[in-house]
Amino acid sequence: MPFEVVGLIIWQFSLLKLSINVRLDKFICESTPLTRSLAKKALHRGDITCDGIVVKDSGFKVAEGMRVCLEGEPIALVGVRYLMLNKPVDTICSTIDETYPSVLSLVDVPKPETLHIAGRLDADTTGLVLITTDGQWSHKITSPKKECGKRYLVQLAEPVDAGLIAVFAAGVELRGEDGLTKPALLEIIEPQLVRLTITEGKYHQVKRMFAAVGNHVQGLHRESVGQIELDPALALGEWRYLTAEEIASV
Repeated sequence: MPFEVVGLIIWQFSLLKLSINVRLDKFICESTPLTRSLAKKALHRGDITCDGIVVKDSGFKVAEGMRVCLEGEPIALVGVRYLMLNKPVDTICSTIDETYPSVLSLVDVPKPETLHIAGRLDADTTGLVLITTDGQWSHKITSPKKECGKRYLVQLAEPVDAGLIAVFAAGVELRGEDGLTKPALLEIIEPQLVRLTITEGKYHQVKRMFAAVGNHVQGLHRESVGQIELDPALALGEWRYLTAEEIASV
């Protein structure tokens, strides 16, 4: 049963801090698809070696730098991960749906079940999606109190004029919502093509904001989240790990 060597490949920015003295059964579970019970069976069969020595004790402590192998194949802890994906249409930012596949199905990494999506896009929206295993980091992106800006390229059905800039800056009243939206930054590129930066994440917010002023969103693409810009080298459906600078910017 071969497993991908994941150490530096999984985390290439020296942010993975390998814990010293991790229990061997826990190490196996966090490094492979094996459950705790299957890990114990592998240990009992003698499938696990540590620095070339067969170890059957599930409580054996794995020290930093120790070479652990399963059936002769080296395994390593999967560290905290941060990814960006260029989301295509007809995919969803959740794990279960009867109509569209999850964006997580586009990410080929070990233990994908540990990943979660930091903020969602509608099925018909494209662009930047951030994926991570770090809950505190994603909270900084999604929490309204953090006011993390999200910038969108918006294709509209009807032309807009410069007066809408002030309207969006003052806040827009959405149907079914109390109060106004937080100030939003609108940039008009062409009469029917604009950029909009918002700091909230209300349900269908961009579409509802334009609907509130009598317009209709025909195309929506997220270009950035905070200071993290969608990599122009990523085609729709492609992904890469974030750089250390991108991670620290949140």
